[in-house]
Amino acid sequence: MVALVITLAAALNAQAEDRMRAREMGVAPGILDPGPLNAITDVAGVAMGHVTHVKGDDIRTGATVILPHQGNLYQDKVPAAIVVGNGYGKLMGSTQVHELGEIETPIVLTNTLNVAEGAAAIIEWSLEQPGNERVGSVNAVVGETNDGGLNNIRKRALTPKMIRRAIENAKEGPVEEGAVGAGTGTRAFGWKGGIGTSSRLLPDSLGGYTVGVLVQSNFGGVLTIDGARVGEALGQYFLKSHLDNGDADGSIMIVVATDAPLSDRNLERLASRALGGLARTGAAMTNGSGDYVIAFSTAEGVRRTPERREAVSAIEELPNNLFSPMSQAVIEATEEAILNSLFMAKTMDGYNTYTGKPSTVEALPLDKVREILTLESNDKE
Repeated sequence: MVALVITLAAALNAQAEDRMRAREMGVAPGILDPGPLNAITDVAGVAMGHVTHVKGDDIRTGATVILPHQGNLYQDKVPAAIVVGNGYGKLMGSTQVHELGEIETPIVLTNTLNVAEGAAAIIEWSLEQPGNERVGSVNAVVGETNDGGLNNIRKRALTPKMIRRAIENAKEGPVEEGAVGAGTGTRAFGWKGGIGTSSRLLPDSLGGYTVGVLVQSNFGGVLTIDGARVGEALGQYFLKSHLDNGDADGSIMIVVATDAPLSDRNLERLASRALGGLARTGAAMTNGSGDYVIAFSTAEGVRRTPERREAVSAIEELPNNLFSPMSQAVIEATEEAILNSLFMAKTMDGYNTYTGKPSTVEALPLDKVREILTLESNDKE
């Protein structure tokens, strides 16, 4: 996967401690195995791209792109659903997805005030794809979280051209995590957040399907890691001393991909279960938090091709009685994706839009997390 760094005029705050994914530290939520990459790109055909924009003392932002497949997305639409946990956000394109149950463009994640630029990039790219010469309507899907705590968001520093590069360079393969792309300036649970991903592979006896999740974490609550009350142990959590210091507000975008032949109705069910994984990490889902899930299926048998849109046709569909393993898979993958976003993010210096002053958001201290998890494990023995 390609991460496009537009400029690195300002260095990020160096972190002496090496960062690692949750599984590298022995944190492996759930009972199901991950796919080979433990990423959303374990779902065959899904491609990813980042654009990371770090400039001067105050620009810390970017965009992340997910392509459900690498063909003509407008012509071969994928069934999809969007679920809202708490709706304080600006998810462009959501009403048409809700009405028709399909996505026809790349999915872009970015910051709150650059949603329009994300849409422009999608529309321009979509109109220029071969076969779309007569297209006159494009439903761009753009999600966001607010990175104003580290990024001078009012400058609206991203351009459609920058974001389009991420679309054009999206690739299958490993996904870069942490303070990259749309996660460059985000924070979660009071620590540095960012992009995280994970996957689960169902055994052949349960269909052999893959569920992949990618998150843009920028929310708060009381951090819980695989059941351990880490936020409390570290003394940083929502409502500590009965004061809301703002650490619980924020947002999260969760994107779920699967190769299981799910209808948009069952994709909505799958998306709602992802909120269970969010809850496992200790999310508070407060008034100012936008908590959204976008889910889609890449299965050939459920795609909305031109032929299927013009005539009655047979569509594959996983029956309800076989859905339950999918529910378990998405909960586990969402939980681990959020943890990966925290574990991989480094301390960052930036600019706080709301105070007008320099700011620093520290990385989750993995050495202390390791100690807490070891104590919790010993106490259970």
